[in-house]
Amino acid sequence: MSGEGHDDALLDAIAKWLARDVKPKVMKYEHDDIYPAEMVEQMKELGLFGATISEEYGGLGLRATTYVKIVQTISETWMALSGIFNSHLMMATIVQKFGTPAQKQYYLPKFATGEWRGGLGLTEPDAGTDLQGIRTQAIWDGAHYVINGRKTWISNGKYGTHVALLVKTNPQADPPRAGMSIFIVEKPGVAGVEKNGFEVGQKFDKLGYRGIDSMELIFDDYKAPKSQLVGEDSGEGQGFYMAVGGLELGRINIAARSCGIAKAALDESVRYAQERKTFGKPIYQHQAIQLKLGEMATRYEAARLLTRSAAEAYDRGDRCDMEAGMAKYFASEAGVENSMDAMRIFGGYSYSKEYRVEQLFRDAPLMCIGEGTNEMQRMIIAKQLVERNKI
Repeated sequence: MSGEGHDDALLDAIAKWLARDVKPKVMKYEHDDIYPAEMVEQMKELGLFGATISEEYGGLGLRATTYVKIVQTISETWMALSGIFNSHLMMATIVQKFGTPAQKQYYLPKFATGEWRGGLGLTEPDAGTDLQGIRTQAIWDGAHYVINGRKTWISNGKYGTHVALLVKTNPQADPPRAGMSIFIVEKPGVAGVEKNGFEVGQKFDKLGYRGIDSMELIFDDYKAPKSQLVGEDSGEGQGFYMAVGGLELGRINIAARSCGIAKAALDESVRYAQERKTFGKPIYQHQAIQLKLGEMATRYEAARLLTRSAAEAYDRGDRCDMEAGMAKYFASEAGVENSMDAMRIFGGYSYSKEYRVEQLFRDAPLMCIGEGTNEMQRMIIAKQLVERNKI
């Protein structure tokens, strides 16, 4: 049950878990790109895969305002970990908001425990932010939807079990978004079928965001029954709107992850500025360093408050694409700028893998790209400003 006392106890348990089981291993796992399988099991025990899933289906039913605190806390230690359950919860949110009662009963209890895990299958080789440009199709043959196409950069693509897959069920629709649908597809072996036309392709070797599996997914005559179409008959042609609705929480999550990066960069810099001495005194006593620390602290606090405001709007049930876009845009830029300032404060040591700031510097830029680029966020903000202030 989500309440102040319960939320505080959960946050305390997560903080202790991070200090005990995660922090000592982060450097090795991140540098060697090791999937944190045992940490995933521990996240299951903490209930994180059901964080925002309703208690009715075995989840924690947390408010977004609590969820962002959890995401930031984890991201301060290792941002990639939060990506493992964020993608999963975006998939679960789509089922919870748009699925039929039978689909909710079938998927959500196992999503909540983490027995079944997955993510969103939106991005393709030629379509990222432009979702209407996807080419993956699902064509009804009288008994099944036959799916063909490729997806790229899919989180949980290797170790997950399911994917919320955005496809075109009517490739001739005008506008294209009117012919898009979402299926919950399952990997071979989940239902006892060893080969079903769903193949996991290459793993992408990344600059940052290491440890989490980012995969290519290939669909070659995958046969999906109508029961896998989110919303079934009423869901056909609604996939674009389902995906965009799920992205609100995803963008708030990105903002919280960015706050974690910005805070970690600030904390590392404050500590180092007191330890490092030049010209006979700690470097925090130099005006140049003071200016950077002041900017970093202000950026972080502004990002945190924007993120909290967006989460509060989400909890109220308000339309919050503008608020989520503002938080995602500002917080991700704050993460990039704080990580760069940390590099400058650390000087030459910032290039050493013995220090954490180089990892933050590599992780931060993804936040400006994921869940819709920051350029797109500014366009969304501008359009909503006009829409909400018609003259």
